[in-house]
Amino acid sequence: MKEILSHSIADTAKFAQEFLAGLFPCADSSTVVGLYGDLGSGKTAFVQQIAKALGARGSVQSPTFVIMKKYALKNPPSLPPLLKGGYRGDLQLVHIDAYRLDSATDLKKLGWDALSSDHSNLIFIEWADRVADILPLDHIKLRFEFVDDTTRKIS
Repeated sequence: MKEILSHSIADTAKFAQEFLAGLFPCADSSTVVGLYGDLGSGKTAFVQQIAKALGARGSVQSPTFVIMKKYALKNPPSLPPLLKGGYRGDLQLVHIDAYRLDSATDLKKLGWDALSSDHSNLIFIEWADRVADILPLDHIKLRFEFVDDTTRKIS
């Protein structure tokens, strides 16, 4: 994974589109993307841009207090060709914020087994380090760093 410096939401949007364009869906389970980084490092902004690129309707907010939000994507027109060929049926974006979870057991209680085994789910987990024990070994890891007031590093 390359490292980028984002100086604006437009930079983050561009990276989100590039990320999706190169994403290969998992063959027999959900595609899981773990987002690692401190508060204010750009994790939620990145998921918002992913959702926008995939054509999610409505406002995408951080699920900090509800822990998980799901967005149905009915044949999104902007879905990259690699993803279009890899998913059967409609795609669902699942956005999880694990900040308030104490362990992977808490995520399991929220239905992780069903979520992670559904091939049509594209799962993004903020604060993935808090539930690392339950994540697939081959999950995609993105690291976010606060550089200054207008710059974030994503790698």
